[in-house]
Amino acid sequence: MPKNKTHSGMKKRVRTTGSGKLMRERAGKRHLLEHKSSRRTRRLSRDQVVAPADVKKIKKLLGK
Repeated sequence: MPKNKTHSGMKKRVRTTGSGKLMRERAGKRHLLEHKSSRRTRRLSRDQVVAPADVKKIKKLLGK
C-alpha cells in the first residue's frame, strides 16, 4: 500500500503544539491594515485554537 500524504494546504495553515492542540492564525491580517485599528491588528496577530468541531477533520488531513 502507498503511504498517506499530508494535505499540503492544511500543513501551511495549522500547526500542532507540544500538547497536541491545533493552532491557526486569524484571518484579516494580510492587507488593508491602514484603516484597521491597532487594537484590532494586535488581536488578529494572536494564534487561535482550532474549533473542536473541525479538529477531527484537520487531524485526518494532517495524517495524525
